[in-house]
Amino acid sequence: MPADLQTTSKIDGPLVKQFSIFLPNKVGAMLDVVKLLHTHSTHVVALSISESTDSAIARIIVSDPEQVEELFRQHNVPFGVCQMVVVELREVATQLAKLLAALLMAEVNVHFTYPLLTHPRGFAALALNVDDTDCASSVLLGEGFKLLSQADISR
Repeated sequence: MPADLQTTSKIDGPLVKQFSIFLPNKVGAMLDVVKLLHTHSTHVVALSISESTDSAIARIIVSDPEQVEELFRQHNVPFGVCQMVVVELREVATQLAKLLAALLMAEVNVHFTYPLLTHPRGFAALALNVDDTDCASSVLLGEGFKLLSQADISR
């Protein structure tokens, strides 16, 4: 597939790439990654870090995933990639419960979630890792949620 095409699910709902970066649990490890991206005009737009005694996993969504994949390969940064559903929340207090209830009714499991650091289109946004992106996308679109694409979250 050409690099300029967006990743989409079967129902044409947008999906966004997430990188899981495997880092040593040492001071400055995440800063090194952010500096690498910054020197190539790429930005972290969402971030979640889980640590253990010896290592950490940083989950990031970036402004230019194709460039980041190449940078990580060139600089031997160990990483994995998965697809995320990113949902715009115009009214967090009421929409979060509606979103979770819709996924529950569709029996879609949420593995993890975290907010975006930026507010695309001026609203809060939530990245979701679910067991069935196609079903989640379909259900959330059917409930009137706006799903954000890579183009929506990139600067």
